[in-house]
Amino acid sequence: MRRFMPLHPEIARRRTFAIISHPDAGKTTLTEKFLLYGGAVQLAGSVTAKKNQRTTTSDWMELEKQRGISVSSTVLQFEYGGCCVNLLDTPGHKDFSEDTYRVLTAVDAAIMVIDAGKGIESQTRKLFEVCRRRGVPIFTYMNKLDRPARPPLELLDELESVLGIAAFPLNWPLGDGPEFKGVYDREHRAVHLFERTPGGAFRAPEKIADIESIADVLGPALHGRVRDELELLEGAGADFSRDEVLSGKLTPVFFGSAANNFGVQLLLDRFLDLAPEPAGRPSREDFIEPTDPAFSGFVFKIQANMNPKHRDRVAFIRIVSGAFERDMTVHHARLEKTMRLGNSQRLFAQDRETVDEAWAGDVVGIVGNYDFLVGDTVSEKAGVEFREIPRFAPECFAFLHNPSTAKYKRFREGLDQLLKEGVAQAFEIPDSVQRVPLLGAVGPLQFEVMKYRLETEYSAECRVESTPWSHVRWLSERGGGSITSAPDTLQLPSGVTLARDAFGGWVVLFPSEWSIQYFADKNPELLVHSVPVS
Repeated sequence: MRRFMPLHPEIARRRTFAIISHPDAGKTTLTEKFLLYGGAVQLAGSVTAKKNQRTTTSDWMELEKQRGISVSSTVLQFEYGGCCVNLLDTPGHKDFSEDTYRVLTAVDAAIMVIDAGKGIESQTRKLFEVCRRRGVPIFTYMNKLDRPARPPLELLDELESVLGIAAFPLNWPLGDGPEFKGVYDREHRAVHLFERTPGGAFRAPEKIADIESIADVLGPALHGRVRDELELLEGAGADFSRDEVLSGKLTPVFFGSAANNFGVQLLLDRFLDLAPEPAGRPSREDFIEPTDPAFSGFVFKIQANMNPKHRDRVAFIRIVSGAFERDMTVHHARLEKTMRLGNSQRLFAQDRETVDEAWAGDVVGIVGNYDFLVGDTVSEKAGVEFREIPRFAPECFAFLHNPSTAKYKRFREGLDQLLKEGVAQAFEIPDSVQRVPLLGAVGPLQFEVMKYRLETEYSAECRVESTPWSHVRWLSERGGGSITSAPDTLQLPSGVTLARDAFGGWVVLFPSEWSIQYFADKNPELLVHSVPVS
């Protein structure tokens, strides 16, 4: 039975959320500007950092700095406006979407960044659907109004027609491109006029006025158009409801320019007002509320070598209930044993500090514990087991060769560590002559990241060899039972290969969609599944 009790004041002030978007929509830039306005950094970086500029705080990995993209999720915690903010920056590129999907299990809300010149793009749609399935409230930031943008009414209509969610603009843009002057706050009926700063490195100076007094600033044509649009919005008669937001039926919409800091503080302030407090999670036998006095949490991410000098390993734990204390003893559900949570760290990208206490909603990093795997549950009481982390079917496969036998041990140690992070999935072909690791990933860039990290972090030379397979299917008996031994009557079409996953499950690798159907027709006694069989 669900228990409803008042939240502890420390839990009530937690806000844990992710920023999601299609690549290049401005997600990492917005993350950096939140840190600027939250006082966590004094000078904002630039994603496309030049040699004389800083790189972004959240992109701490050397490969991220070189490529100007996020390839790994980052946890950033800071205090702002009476709230303890846990901000999880995620990769936008589809090849790293598994990492993003896992991070979305650890948040209570998400800010969806949309390029106002392009509208809703493919990866945005996918991430939105993941949030919808998990019941995560969505807030929308229409970004890049400093560039030519689509009409704001058209962007709102696209949210409703493409994503199927009602949209309520809490502010409205005053122009776009070079004539973008600021935004109109609909709730307080106030205009916020902004001034640009060099590179957007500092807070944007702003002036607050009313809509009637800025006709000269906007010009007659723009001023008249904005007034007409605002009258149209008011005439629509839609009411804003926080309950609708929290239930995922309504998304508040904000307009601005993260690069120029236009509208960033308005978004941050209002988001923290409207975003939900930490939520509970279903356990194997019960629903665990954040008010439960017993500590519980789950590992949603593992990252190695955040400090390359010490070759460390950090397990990121989302606290679901109770309070965390350094050196506390907990029950590990998968291993069915007790362990001590020592060397606990509060994360701020690559920087860290020892944390003695944390609360439900927080993310704590446990350094150096090599027993943890992604998805593990820890709790002060036995019987708690969260099953939050989904498994996905890879869409590309490659062999990873180690040409240097002298460094094979380093190669295996590095590969094993990266596999524990969930960067890729390992498969084994039973009748293969060579014992070369076969890896599966959502996108080919994951293999590039693995190769780069093996060579730079573990000094292990490696070579990636692509394969013809692009689909994987898990097998089970038609009666519902799992397959424990290799099917001896299996009919495999040309180019199709039988293999096992890291958990011992039997899978079939296919080069095309057509071959999947052909295999199913030739082996009617078996069922094929697009996701791993429990």
